[in-house]
Amino acid sequence: MAAPDPTTIVLHKPVGYDAIEGRKLARTLITPESRWTEFATRIESIDDHFVRLTPLVPLDREDSGMMVFSQDGRIWRRLTEDADSIEHEYIVEVSGEIAPWGLRRLNHGLFYRRRELPPCKVSWQNEIRLRFAIKGAEPGQLRDMCKQVGLDVVAIKRIRIGKVSLGKMPVGTWRYFPVGEKF
Repeated sequence: MAAPDPTTIVLHKPVGYDAIEGRKLARTLITPESRWTEFATRIESIDDHFVRLTPLVPLDREDSGMMVFSQDGRIWRRLTEDADSIEHEYIVEVSGEIAPWGLRRLNHGLFYRRRELPPCKVSWQNEIRLRFAIKGAEPGQLRDMCKQVGLDVVAIKRIRIGKVSLGKMPVGTWRYFPVGEKF
């Protein structure tokens, strides 16, 4: 019997789960019972799909949204080595009063860890939510960017990595990333 193809899984991580290390790992949410069945794919779950899944593009414990786990070295290389060229989209709920020219500075003109940040796309979704489309964001960077313009972050949710969207996937569920789908 031939070995199965390497598996890649997209998870909708809830707040309170650790991406890589900690007491409550997001990886534990990936079980046959938590699979999102409304995403049409012909992949049948087998035990080998749940072994040696490496978390890629992690999220902080207090953030939610799209995470990727993979056994495939090609996906790992794409999401790590090409990280600065893949756009991630976040919805960031904020409180406070934005500083004058704050939105313009969020788009370009801020520093993080003593380095100037490249331009990104930030826009208001409504009175309390910002949409960030950004490449190569580091852990804590979005919170710091908001703080620099007078805003406090209430919640962060990643909704897209490259061309792949979270869509309507419920929190705490996962789906297979089909062969041929590209970030």
